[in-house]
Amino acid sequence: MVTPPPKDDSAGSDVEVAEALIQSVSQVKEQVGRIVVGQGEVIEQLLIAILARGHCLLEGVPGLAKTLMVRTLASSMNLDFRRIQFTPDLMPGDITGTDIIQEDHETGHREMLFRPGPVFTQMLLADEINRTPPKTQAALLEAMQEHEVTAGGKTYALKEPFFVLATQNPIEQEGTYPLPEAQRDRFLFHVVVGYPSRDQEAEIVERTTSGDLADVQPVVSGEDICRFQSVVRRVPLPEHVKNWVIDAVRSARPNEADAKDWVKEWIQWGPGPRASQQLVLASKARALLHGRTHVTLEDAQALALPVLRHRIVPTFSAEADGISVEDLVGRLVAEQSTGAASVL
Repeated sequence: MVTPPPKDDSAGSDVEVAEALIQSVSQVKEQVGRIVVGQGEVIEQLLIAILARGHCLLEGVPGLAKTLMVRTLASSMNLDFRRIQFTPDLMPGDITGTDIIQEDHETGHREMLFRPGPVFTQMLLADEINRTPPKTQAALLEAMQEHEVTAGGKTYALKEPFFVLATQNPIEQEGTYPLPEAQRDRFLFHVVVGYPSRDQEAEIVERTTSGDLADVQPVVSGEDICRFQSVVRRVPLPEHVKNWVIDAVRSARPNEADAKDWVKEWIQWGPGPRASQQLVLASKARALLHGRTHVTLEDAQALALPVLRHRIVPTFSAEADGISVEDLVGRLVAEQSTGAASVL
């Protein structure tokens, strides 16, 4: 269900690649920090998603530098970058590409040629993805899952690495189309971008009104990222961490025989097996970023919210009681962690 990266037989042991990963991520953060003020947790989660070969859904009010953050990340990684501004009149072919008729002026012969759309890139920013109808949103499904596009009966592979970073505005719901569950589940993380602190906002104003922004230098390549993705999958996963992840995800399903009463009352739909897979992969990437060669419970607990936030549908009763998805995930993690501590 989670497509592995292409096999990489390049020279270098796992330890050497892991050390290069840590150094490269540090350099990327430094380059991004020259443009983007604060948002350290958001940037780390974006990097984790990239290393885990996943996609990210960014949610935040306008003006929080979501687009600038993604563009700067692409520049620091020397990746091809394209941006799609989603609108109600956007068609699927505007994203994936379309067949056109081309005529040879000398012979008069006509043939159908495929003109690739903006999805043929390495880092795709789907800006305000909830402003276009589901038919167009669904045009990204095959690209996100299979890293390929089918058009006119032919399949075209996308260049690796490939990521979709989508944004949506949570405060304006008129004329928007909520993402269907099938597409939301394709995103590894649902990251909420918050407001900066007062000191950070003061620095933003100073930087952006007193002169030109700093230049961003590419410090890593697409080939390096593919190597990093391969070594992330080889990070050892302790049995107790795997059990914690599986139990935490399953505990959020109201139809399970041993589901707790509050889960049945407040959760309408729970996460599927993809949540367990992606929480494990994300935890492996986080472990490497923090200089560890194995996954700990802390890694899984720290990433449970962005992994589960968009995979849990609360009931009307929960919404009426003012209980958010964040509250539900927090309770799940707390109860599961208490149980794990008692076992250990």
